[in-house]
Amino acid sequence: MSSPCYFLGVDGGGTGCRARVEDAEGNVLGQGLSGPATTRLGIDTAWASIAKAFATAIEEAGFGPTEIAGIHAGIGLAGIGRKGALETLRAIAHPFASIDFVSDGVGACLGAHSGQDGAIVIAGTGSIGLGFVEGRDLRVGGYGFPISDEGSGAHLGLKAVQLALRGHDGRHERTALLAEVMQRFEGDPMAAVAWMDRASATDYAALAPMVMRHADQGDPAGRRIVQSAAGQIDTLVRVLFEKGAPRVTLLGGLASPLEPWLSPDVRRRLKPADGDAVSGAIILAKRSPRLLWA
Repeated sequence: MSSPCYFLGVDGGGTGCRARVEDAEGNVLGQGLSGPATTRLGIDTAWASIAKAFATAIEEAGFGPTEIAGIHAGIGLAGIGRKGALETLRAIAHPFASIDFVSDGVGACLGAHSGQDGAIVIAGTGSIGLGFVEGRDLRVGGYGFPISDEGSGAHLGLKAVQLALRGHDGRHERTALLAEVMQRFEGDPMAAVAWMDRASATDYAALAPMVMRHADQGDPAGRRIVQSAAGQIDTLVRVLFEKGAPRVTLLGGLASPLEPWLSPDVRRRLKPADGDAVSGAIILAKRSPRLLWA
């Protein structure tokens, strides 16, 4: 009689890492959390975060060496497209029956559509449209801030700082939003310049909630920025449908705040997610070549 199979899914993102162990029937046996897991922090740091999350999930499941050896693992990881990252990850020793890696976006797409053809638009710190249709990979945008990632939190923050500086100079109406942005820099444009020299996409995205709040309150500058961002997300969704995606789901931290600002035709066509990125990683684990005989 063959030993039971277990499935481990890990979603390693830029803000945190989540792991879940399930049995073949989909019952959750253990879960774990840890800090950021992105190759941008280095492979060793990313793997340490992944390992901490799955160790917690395995401990909660009460597994010993025999059960661990029966685990098939799927890992979705931010930044996996970086040169050499996948090869380095695959070379790391592990105790599992099998392991496979995809980007965190692909993991989210697998989870959103239960492994079936479809696409997602992620609107968070960054933005991207991706999916798969009949064996073809789809990708729209997502080439990194500031040259891409339109409609993202970082994009909202950048536009707010730009308009705030124009407002300070008298080149734009000085609205409540723009006044609050300049307050962050104590009213000094040179302080904004010094901040810009070291600011990351995450730093710009930290301004997004402020932009959304003012836009929802009717601030003209806020509305202009958010309407422009929503238009960019509209375009990502429409292009994915044009490329053949049968369904598209909007995900990410900005998904809910931005959805009311999207065009009615886009909102009507969006589909709620079936599952999360950890579910997608478990779907990946179940596709292990080692299981194809089953």
